[in-house]
Amino acid sequence: MAYKTWETEKTQFCDHVKAMVGLEAEAVYPPEWLPDQAPRLIAHRCSMGAVCSLSDKGSCVWAGTNPAFDPFIEPDVEKS
Repeated sequence: MAYKTWETEKTQFCDHVKAMVGLEAEAVYPPEWLPDQAPRLIAHRCSMGAVCSLSDKGSCVWAGTNPAFDPFIEPDVEKS
C-alpha cells in the first residue's frame, strides 16, 4: 500500500517570523510490491506557515499567502 509522509527538505532562518523554519515536501511512496520507484512530491509547506497566515501581510509561497515570492530561492551569482 502506498503511503504519504512529510519530509523536511531544508532548514533555514526566516526573516518574516524571525525563527528557523523547515521547508517540507509531502512525498508519496509506492507500494512495496511495485518495482523500485522514486517517491512523488505532491505538495510543499513551511513549518511556520500557520504563523505567517495569521499575520496581516502576505509572506511567501511556502506559507501559501504570496505565490509570487519565494525567499528561499538561491540567488544566481555571476562568476567573473
